[in-house]
Amino acid sequence: MIRFVIALLLLTSAAARAEEVVAALSQNRVSITANFDGSEILVFGAIKYERPPEQIEPLDVIITLSGPEQRVVVRRKQKVAGIWINTRAVEVDQAPSFYAISTTRALNDILAATEDLRHKISIPRAIRSVGAPSNVANSAAFTKALIRIREANKLYKLQEYETVLFDGTLFRTNFSLPSNLVEGIYTTRIFLTRNKRVVGTYKTFINVRKVGFERWIYNLARRQPLIYGIMSIMIAIAAGWTASAFFRYLRS
Repeated sequence: MIRFVIALLLLTSAAARAEEVVAALSQNRVSITANFDGSEILVFGAIKYERPPEQIEPLDVIITLSGPEQRVVVRRKQKVAGIWINTRAVEVDQAPSFYAISTTRALNDILAATEDLRHKISIPRAIRSVGAPSNVANSAAFTKALIRIREANKLYKLQEYETVLFDGTLFRTNFSLPSNLVEGIYTTRIFLTRNKRVVGTYKTFINVRKVGFERWIYNLARRQPLIYGIMSIMIAIAAGWTASAFFRYLRS
């Protein structure tokens, strides 16, 4: 009996190691400067097999890139007495500031709903909204509105068929990062799927940071808000005085 259990464990361990991911990024650090207008991230890697790929069922690859999670308040506007005002609001507990998915085929064709629920891969699953006030009807519409707004701003993307898999072994994809990135740690996840089930995973990180003068201003605003406020007022006064003097010079 003991030998049977040991043999079963060895077989299970071998099956778990059947496919592994070896991957890398074109860069693991992104610096935000004054003239930062976005960046391009290349994700590439290989799949390690215990047996030759032609002897087993083919795999698909899903790659996600997500930014720091935030709490977001989504408001609904309605026209009241001819004026547009906020009438309802729902707080989304956790929503990635940036989220992109790249796949070898259509996502619904390579990922089961149960696996999506477990690993939180699709855009709706990546957003966590516990509940809404009792006076708000159809709270799911607020989450959909958040997704729609961020897709329009190129912060949420679904890139189907954009992960290229060569000979069932080598893969690559590109992610375009917009200029309005939130500072923080960005997580890259790679999923291997077969028959819509996740059979292998890999995770790595990208550090996105402001640098130079932008970093100094950012830290000053967070750590010394009083000094930052006084400095902002002085700059505004100086800019106003300079503009006034310039226009007086033009009139003379």
